[in-house]
This record gives sequence, structure tokens and C-alpha cells, in this order.
Amino acid sequence: MSDTLTALFLTAVLASTAIRLWLAGRQVRHVTANRAQVPSRFAGRIGLAAHQRAADYTVARVRLGVVDTVLGVVVLLALTLGGGVQQVHDLASPWLGNHPITLGVVIVGAVIAIGAVLDLPLAWYRQFRLERRFGFNRMTLGLFIADMIKGTLLGAALGLPLLALVLWLMRSAGDGWWLWTWLVWMAFNLVLLVAYPTLIAPLFNRFVPLADGGVKQRIEALLARCGFTNRGLFVMDGSRRSSHGNAYFTGLGRAKRIVFFDTLIERLAPAEIEAVLAHELGHFKRRHVTKRIVASGIGSLAGLWVLGQLSQQAWFFEGLGVPASGDAREAIALLLFLLVTPSFTFLARPLLAWWSRRHEFEADRFAAEHAEADDLIAALVKLYEDNASTLTPDPLHSAFYDSHPPALERIDMLARAAAPRAAAA
Repeated sequence: MSDTLTALFLTAVLASTAIRLWLAGRQVRHVTANRAQVPSRFAGRIGLAAHQRAADYTVARVRLGVVDTVLGVVVLLALTLGGGVQQVHDLASPWLGNHPITLGVVIVGAVIAIGAVLDLPLAWYRQFRLERRFGFNRMTLGLFIADMIKGTLLGAALGLPLLALVLWLMRSAGDGWWLWTWLVWMAFNLVLLVAYPTLIAPLFNRFVPLADGGVKQRIEALLARCGFTNRGLFVMDGSRRSSHGNAYFTGLGRAKRIVFFDTLIERLAPAEIEAVLAHELGHFKRRHVTKRIVASGIGSLAGLWVLGQLSQQAWFFEGLGVPASGDAREAIALLLFLLVTPSFTFLARPLLAWWSRRHEFEADRFAAEHAEADDLIAALVKLYEDNASTLTPDPLHSAFYDSHPPALERIDMLARAAAPRAAAA
């Protein structure tokens, strides 16, 4: 059985990698082939130079993604079939073998640290070469290092105690440990949703209340029309790191906040900001956040149940390059499961992307009902241009990866929504 798992794992890794590389090639060819001309829908709105910049930025990102994919496969195979996880275990076991939970935390933490260190050169290149080449990077090396240190410390402070608790449940809660772990995991995520706006996000960015004026008045009127209550409207100093613009909701329940990047506030007109916010309100009103939490809960419950079955099978360990016995069996089972699952679930990506794009269309329709569709179109066109988002993605690549609809489909839908109002006027 272990040989069968090894063969299935290799097949899944090679197949998913081949599909990723094939899709990347399609994206590069499609975007390049459409680089010479702005799509007719955007003619007069986006200039040829901006369109070509977006094409070049997209191609550069895809090519860097190819390097990331290949390196990721090499690291994955080295950690599993290459014996990397086992070597980490063998190095730590003589020191911590009498403390299996501590040993497990060290093993998982060490593998995560190895991955982070190996990813660091690409992260640096992405920020200080690719993003800088296209005029997006505003981050200093000092801020990059500070973010990395704070992120590491925060991840350790939150993640290591949670990991220790999960490993204790795996050892002590019997065959139903996976259900108790799921309950802990869901509670942890809900606490994070509540705590993120006021305790975590301010560690990395500065948030100031939206200044009084026309923008705030329009937004407050929109919130009143939609029956939405929140704990404040805030502007985030996104320009410290990048010139990309965005807006988002954060928090849960009474801790909800609306956050605008300062770059977005500077770029958009008040009516356009109102339309963007109406889109974000659409996600809330259509219960997209709740639906995603439920879907995530179902997925994590199913995954933990599968892990509960696999962790009892010697062939699961042996088929992935680790002996079935050891001082940290639970931690290694969890680690192996997290490492190999993405290869087996890759083909589910189009379904998840489709579901996300459907939510975006629903939010756009909500925005068209409670603000002006033409204002949202104008805002999106500016954001496409400012963020160098390609207007001509490859359809298959988009189907696998894009959480938002392609620009042309989205603008066409909004134009249809705006038509009845224009006719009535």
C-alpha cells in the first residue's frame, strides 16, 4: 500500500506541476498576443502605454511564479520522499524524545522555518526587483525586515501554542480527536477575525479615521441606506509599502471595520469611492463572508477526519518517506498531510475560483442597485490601470486562478446594469 501511495503522490505532484506550467505558458502567450492593442471596450479609457505596462507586469509575475512553482516542487519532494522531514526528526529526537509534544512542535516549526528561509530570496526579488521595476514598490529594506520579524514573532506567538494544543488532542482525545481539534480550530479563527482589526493589523499599518468631508458624508449616507453598522471608517497607510490601491472589510460582529488604502482615497473621486464601498457592502449583505466561513469549516472538518484515518496507517508514513514509528508520530502525520494535500486538491481550484467570481458578480450587482454602476465602472478602470491588471487574461488560466471576473466580463455586466437607469433618465 505504501508503494501505491508513493506512486499516487508522485503522479499528483507531476500532474499538478505540469498543469501549472502549461497554464503559465498559455497566460504568457495570450497576454503577449494581445499586448499591441487595447480592447475596444476600454478604448479611450486606458491608453496603449498603460495596457502594455499591464501586459509586461503580468508576464513578469507569471514567469516568477514558474520559478516559485519549480522550487516548491523540489522542496516538497526533498522534505517527503527525499527524507527531509525524517532528518529533522532525527536531529531533534535525541534532545526532545522524552517530550513528544515539544518535539512535535519543534519539528513542524523547523520545517516551516526552512520553507520561509528558502522563500526569502524570491520574496526579496518580488518586492525589490519586480515591483520596483513597474513602479509599485515603496517599501524600504528596513521595513521589509521589520515586517518579516514581526510576522515571524506573531506567527510563533499564535501558532506554536495552537500547534501544541492540537498535538496534545491528537495524543489524548482518542479516536475523536479530529472533532475536538476542529472545534478548537474554528474557535481560533473566529477569535482572530474579531481581534485582527484592533490588535493585529495595527502592528503592521497605521489606521486613522476617515476625515470629515464629502467622501465621509457619501459613505455614511450609503451605510444608512443599506442598514449597515460598523465601528468606524479608517484609512490605512498602504502607500508605505506599495502604490497598489484597495478597500476591504475586516473584523466580525461588532468589531467590523471598513478600511480604505490611502492610495485609493487619493486616486478615486468621491462617487467612485462610494461605488467601491457599495461593492464591498454587497459581500456583507449577500452573506459571502458567512458562506466562506461555513465552507472553510466544512472543508477543514473533512480534512481533519481524513487525517484522523490516515494517521493510523503505517503505509501513510512509509509511502511519503517517513518510518511509521517515531517519537512525534502525530506531528509528522499532520505535517505530511499539510505538505501533500495541495497536490491532490489542485484540480478543485477552478471550482473555488468560480465560486469566488460568482460572489464578485453578486457584489457588483448590489453596488449597481445602491450606487451608480457607471461610477463603479470608472473606479474599476482606474484600479485596473493603477494596479497594472491585465485586461486580456487567458480564459483557462483565469478559470483556475482568478478570484475576480476578467475585466471585460465585469465591465459588460455593470454596463448592462446601468442601462435601465440611463434609459429611465
